[in-house]
Amino acid sequence: MAEKEEQALNYIEETVLKKRKHSEDWAIRRRQQLLERQWKIKQDKKFAFKKPEDFIKEYRSKQMDLVKMKQRVKRRKTSTASSSKLLFVIRIQGNAPVHPQIQKILRSFGLKRIYSGVFLKATEGTLAMLNKVEPYVTYGYPNLKNVRDLIFKKGLAKVEKERVPLTDNNVIEQALGQHGILCLEDMVHEIHSVGRHFKEVTRFLWPFSLAKPEDGFSGKKNLFKNGGDSGNREENINELIAKMT
Repeated sequence: MAEKEEQALNYIEETVLKKRKHSEDWAIRRRQQLLERQWKIKQDKKFAFKKPEDFIKEYRSKQMDLVKMKQRVKRRKTSTASSSKLLFVIRIQGNAPVHPQIQKILRSFGLKRIYSGVFLKATEGTLAMLNKVEPYVTYGYPNLKNVRDLIFKKGLAKVEKERVPLTDNNVIEQALGQHGILCLEDMVHEIHSVGRHFKEVTRFLWPFSLAKPEDGFSGKKNLFKNGGDSGNREENINELIAKMT
C-alpha cells in the first residue's frame, strides 16, 4: 500500500512534462538570441560609419599626442628621485585614439588595457620610455607589502598564453624552478629585490588587472606633482596600489 502511494506521489502528468520541456527549450532559444544580439551590437560598433570630421578629430588627437611626447622628451631630467630599483606602473587612460608610437610603448610594457599594472626595473631607458607615455600611466616605487599583496591577491601566471591562477606552487616550480624560484614567497623576494632572475619572473606573471579606485581619477592628464594623477608618484604609489588591489 505504501509503495502505491509513493508511485502516485512521484507521478507527473505528461502535459506537465511537455510544458516543462517547452519552457526549457524557450529559455535556451532566448539565451541564444540574446548572445546573437550582443554580438551584432559589438560588430556594429566595430564597423560603425565614421564621418569625415571624426577622422580629422582622431588624426589631430594622435598628432597632438606625438607633439606633446616630443616636448616631454626635451624637458626630461635624467636624475631619479629614489634609490629603488623597482617600479610599479599602472595604465590610467588610453581608450581614446592613441598615437602608434605611444601605443607601441604601452604594449611593450604589457599595458594593453586601462587599469592594468606591471613591475619594471627602474633603469634610465625605462624611465625615458615612461616619460614619453606619461599622460597615460602613473608609477612609483612599491614597498614589500604591496609587492606581496599584488602577487598573492592579483597574481596570475602566463602559461602557454593562458592565464593560470597562482594557487599551486607546482606551476611556479615547473616554470621557474631552474632559477631556484619554487613558491610565491620566492617570487615576492625576487621582484622586490630586483634579483638576477627578475626578468624571468615578470615575464611569467600576467599583467595585473586592478580595480578602479572608488574616488576615480579626476586629473589624469596632469602630473601627480602638479595635483593630477599621471606620472611619477614615487613612494606615494603605495597608497594607490592599496586602493586598487
